[in-house]
Amino acid sequence: MDDFESEAETVGGAEAQVIPLHGPGREKPEAVRAEQDLREVEVAREAEAQPAAPVVAFPGADQPAQAPDILSDAARSALGFLRDRLTGDYTVDEFGFDAELTDAVFLPPLRALYKKWFRVDTFGVENLPASGGALLVSNHSGTLPLDSLMTAVAVHDETGGRHLRGLGADLVFQVPLVGSFARKSGQTLACNADAERLLRKGELVGVWPEGFKGVGKPFSSRYKLQRFGRGGFVSAALRSGVPIIPVSVIGAEEIYPKIGDIKVLARMFGLPYFPVTPFFPLLGPLGAIPLPTKWSIEFGEPIATDSYGPEAVEDPMLVFQLTDQVRESIQQTLYQRLSQRKSVFRG
Repeated sequence: MDDFESEAETVGGAEAQVIPLHGPGREKPEAVRAEQDLREVEVAREAEAQPAAPVVAFPGADQPAQAPDILSDAARSALGFLRDRLTGDYTVDEFGFDAELTDAVFLPPLRALYKKWFRVDTFGVENLPASGGALLVSNHSGTLPLDSLMTAVAVHDETGGRHLRGLGADLVFQVPLVGSFARKSGQTLACNADAERLLRKGELVGVWPEGFKGVGKPFSSRYKLQRFGRGGFVSAALRSGVPIIPVSVIGAEEIYPKIGDIKVLARMFGLPYFPVTPFFPLLGPLGAIPLPTKWSIEFGEPIATDSYGPEAVEDPMLVFQLTDQVRESIQQTLYQRLSQRKSVFRG
């Protein structure tokens, strides 16, 4: 046995090295992992015991820039409008009025015409009520009823967003596309029933009593008010107990100077008149561009009706008196503004 051990320890004259089964570097995997975990716990305890070192920004280093807001208010509003159209999340009242569509689609191009082309000045905006119903009665002129559209823009912008609900003739709603546009933008038929319903709801209602006789009168009769009918608008105001606000528009008479009327074409197309101006129909579509006259719109002092009571509509003399008072107020304001105007195109 001793000889065997001596042979194992010396092989070829060299001394053999005995390596332990579990010596350094040959530990069991479980033991290695346990020792590593123990060291990590000790390191974590030492880090918690030491106070955290303050983080100091490197001098001159730029702060991280915030992401720019690439969407403007207009773009955000347009996207919101499209979303509501696609999802059907919008309201239309019993008359077909779509307020969101009017504000987003109809008013912007009209406002550009209002500010840039006709350069409208407004007066007496303090007479427009901030809330509650009122009946706005205006003169009518211009061959095409642009004066009613410009008045609607003035009311909306000067009252912080109130819409003028205009009363239009039957013909307006019979013309394709025009009738749909009128309904969606808040217009309705010129009848007492619709007018009274709107007024009782607290809306601002616009009426142009001269009708086609006013908007289509010849250039030689400019700024001379035509007959105001039978005073139906006064009856609507009396029944609703709302004030009547006279409105005077200067500048619309000259946008299409009407010097003639082709009655044959008017009957052919079912129109009240077919206008002839210095530029239309001679220049074709170019003649339909309105002249850039300088406009002014004045809102007169309200005429109260609530003191009379609804039964006052049965008094024809009172209705006639109020009708004449409104007409006279508008006519006098027109003459006064015309006397102060120095130029048709510069005001």
